[in-house]
Amino acid sequence: MFLNTIIIGKILMNTEIYFEKDGDLSFLQNRDIAIIGYGNQGKAQALNLRDSGCKVIIGNQDDDYKLRAKKDGFETFSIAESVSQAEIIFLLIPDEIMKGVFEKQILPNLGENKVLVFASGYNIGFKIIDPPEQTDVLLIAPRMIGAGVRENYLLGKGFYSFISIEQDASGKAKHILLALCKALGTLKKGAVFLSFKQEAVLDLFNEQAFGPAFGRVLLSSIYTLIDAGYSEEAVLIEMILSGEMEYVYQKFSKIGMVKQLDLHSHTSQYGAITRGIKFTSLPLKKKFSEILENIESGGFTEEWEKDINKLKLKFLKFFATRTRINKIEKNVRKNLQKKEYDIFDQPMPSKEDVRKAEIIKKELDDFEEYMNEF
Repeated sequence: MFLNTIIIGKILMNTEIYFEKDGDLSFLQNRDIAIIGYGNQGKAQALNLRDSGCKVIIGNQDDDYKLRAKKDGFETFSIAESVSQAEIIFLLIPDEIMKGVFEKQILPNLGENKVLVFASGYNIGFKIIDPPEQTDVLLIAPRMIGAGVRENYLLGKGFYSFISIEQDASGKAKHILLALCKALGTLKKGAVFLSFKQEAVLDLFNEQAFGPAFGRVLLSSIYTLIDAGYSEEAVLIEMILSGEMEYVYQKFSKIGMVKQLDLHSHTSQYGAITRGIKFTSLPLKKKFSEILENIESGGFTEEWEKDINKLKLKFLKFFATRTRINKIEKNVRKNLQKKEYDIFDQPMPSKEDVRKAEIIKKELDDFEEYMNEF
């Protein structure tokens, strides 16, 4: 374990980081593991655990994912049956349906000496789910999509994770947590200990602050160049399709944001550093702080848990497909003979959807006006 002490304000904070030597697989002996949900993360984590010598079963509703689990050689059961049979239960279903599934199919089947493992801190961190006191409650949140979790296990590289313990009913929760981390392969890279809520806040902040801000900067750059007369194809190749930014971001991770500058020409370095000063007055810090406060206070969670906002999302995604950038991208991808994906196409909201949306009409009008800018 690596322990790093930092001071934030007047609070002394320790960062615990765990590596391969910290995990002991013997703590998983004779413990059946159930993976609830066989989506991208479910499949990857189930395969990694099995390859590490663990006995794994799959709990899933009767659908294509369950058939895929059977094809991969796993015993499959209903969610309720798998919870009853296993001692360690990985909950790898979407956050937005977790509460209903937990209350109806998981909680009634939780006996003594059970271990619940979450892949997101959201439902526990914001107290949407309240597990029984006699249950160990753990967090293993890979900072990697499911395909990467599997690929990096097979390559022996590992992947970063955020880990936590909310409840230690058994007195062995930390040993079990680190053993599971080792079996999954994350300790080869490193697992950072924090709270469930901190993991959730970091995830939400990345989605609600950095992501939208970066998106707006990118769109503004694209439109500035196109409106100045540069061809749509040339602009999108320069800004997106070449993959250069993806490569640079990889170098951020591998060698560092500052050190990667040496991979660019002196002209590039000079221009980036000297012109970067012109953006220091942007009011991003204030906006970011407001978003962070809203997340930490539970304001966003309270908003998202309202059913009406699931309907709102349907409208927002519909508006997004009608934006200028979506039309430009479709045209450019066609001209460059790139494969066309319609994964983001959204059907027009139904009359019933429109009727239900009357109470959020002002919000939707504001959003449509905002999207029209792009």
